[in-house]
Amino acid sequence: MTSYDLLIVGAGALGTFHALQAAQAGLRVLLLEKDRYPIGATVRNFGQVVPSGLAGRWFDYGRRSLDIYRTIQQETDITVRANGTIYIASDPDEWTLANELHDRYQRLGYGSELLTKAQCLDKYPSLQPNYVVGGLFFPDELSVEPEQMIHRLIAYSQRKYGIDYRPGSVVIDCQPNSSGAVVTLSNREHFQAKRVLICGGHEVRLLFPDVLANAGLVVSKLQMLLAEPVAGLRLPGNILTGLSIRRYEAFQECPSYANLTAQYPEHLIELKKWGIHILFKQAVDGSIIVGDSHEYAEATQAEDLGYHTQDFINDLMLAEARRIVTFPLTIRKTWAGFYSQTKAEIFEHAIDPAIQLITGIGGKGMSSSAGYAEQNIKQWFG
Repeated sequence: MTSYDLLIVGAGALGTFHALQAAQAGLRVLLLEKDRYPIGATVRNFGQVVPSGLAGRWFDYGRRSLDIYRTIQQETDITVRANGTIYIASDPDEWTLANELHDRYQRLGYGSELLTKAQCLDKYPSLQPNYVVGGLFFPDELSVEPEQMIHRLIAYSQRKYGIDYRPGSVVIDCQPNSSGAVVTLSNREHFQAKRVLICGGHEVRLLFPDVLANAGLVVSKLQMLLAEPVAGLRLPGNILTGLSIRRYEAFQECPSYANLTAQYPEHLIELKKWGIHILFKQAVDGSIIVGDSHEYAEATQAEDLGYHTQDFINDLMLAEARRIVTFPLTIRKTWAGFYSQTKAEIFEHAIDPAIQLITGIGGKGMSSSAGYAEQNIKQWFG
């Protein structure tokens, strides 16, 4: 039976960054993925690395993640683009929050710039002038191509650090033993490891379902759209809007946030009901990702959300998007993404000293997994 220092179940961003950090520390690592390639939340998102929207320790992990992404990109192309992030405020209340967050990040030494309406329209001429009050720009933040990044990161980890990656490996059992833990696949193959980390995303029924059923996990279903390229259009970086200011954790820590929630504008109430906040990210081929919405169900009842997209939610998003930008939005495809989250920021649970469950990272994975994984590997292995 082959033995490893660390065996990781799940090759999304969370699992793969743990594998990379462990391998960089000289450990022998096995990374298992139940599908032929990752198809979960890691590839069904905007590909925006935006620590600016995070709060608490997740901002710190996100800030460190920026450095990790840049370091890897210097060695191999994992699709990282350094075009920054902007939040477009659409009314005075949102602009107040943007100013307060700017002041906070100035004190923390995290680079940000307040842009006037004229500066926003100069930098992003495709914005509707009557939407824009001002902008908060983060020049150091990054974009990646979500359908490509994880594959390139895994390949880099294999090539440089010798990670043993085995897709199409369905783990059906994990049991502690005197040497750590033994993992069993559906084909009855066994692996021994000193430590096992399970990063199964919103899958809660294969391994330790009794623990996960009582973890307070909720699955969020997101609807997203891909618009056709527009000749001559350039949308640099990550473009977030007033609804993002009203939603993201970092703004919720600002002094004026309570006033914002008490005075929700009438035209945004239906959007709030479906968890909609409008973001734009242009892919390298010129197509534009637009979204997203949020519907919720208990993790053990995720099927209730369905795997279809609802046209009326897409229509709500498109109507608001057209209120924000001037270019035509011709939709090429739509899709639903799913991720698990918990009120406790993340679910971290030791089944045994050798077996750790980590899931429920919510929408923070792309922005903060790299820094979070680095901290965990240092803590576990020294």
